[in-house]
Amino acid sequence: MKRSPRPDAATLRTCVRRIDFVLRKTYGDPKLAPARSLLGQLIETILSQNTTDTNSSRAFRELRRRFPRWDDVAAARPSAVAQAIWSAGLANTKAPRIQAILRRIQTERGRLSLAHLRKMSNSAAMDWLLSLPGVGPKTAACVLLFGMGRDVFPVDTHIHRLCRRLGMVSHFTSAEKTQEQMAGAIPKGRALAFHINLIRHGRLICRAQRPRCAVCILAAMCPSARDDGSRD
Repeated sequence: MKRSPRPDAATLRTCVRRIDFVLRKTYGDPKLAPARSLLGQLIETILSQNTTDTNSSRAFRELRRRFPRWDDVAAARPSAVAQAIWSAGLANTKAPRIQAILRRIQTERGRLSLAHLRKMSNSAAMDWLLSLPGVGPKTAACVLLFGMGRDVFPVDTHIHRLCRRLGMVSHFTSAEKTQEQMAGAIPKGRALAFHINLIRHGRLICRAQRPRCAVCILAAMCPSARDDGSRD
């Protein structure tokens, strides 16, 4: 089935504003919840990779219960850390990754803290986070958005699916490229609300399997709602 071409920058900005308006009318205007420490935000975001929020939150709580200090996590046996975060999935991959990040921060900064990021620009903070093992654009952007309240737009699985289905990016665009292309299209100050509302809509309506197009508030502006063959 032929896909719609990716809109130019001006058209994309207009499309984003329209979608943001409709989502806001339906889901409201979410606010930033009290954040964990920046380091805690980073670790929980890593735990959230390839799993649900429920599972990653459970894993984070158990990790902190067993290891009250980040120094304890860094010094523990990888198997003990993996056991603590088992509910998040991929524990044998995430545990050594988390420990490598903690040791890198300790070596480079002299203490286990990411407070220095607050003094950096968005681009500098993103670059620093991306230099850590296993940290990609989505994880780095989540730390900036949820940890510091910066106006940046992470693209997770739900958002990537909706951006493609709604024709905001090419159907064949990767999640990382989608985040890059969407960065300049989000109205100033709207990254948090647009991010959260797209996730809500993706979970409730525009699901990966059997999207509920018949009751979708975005159906009128969605190419996929008019073309069964474009759904993934």
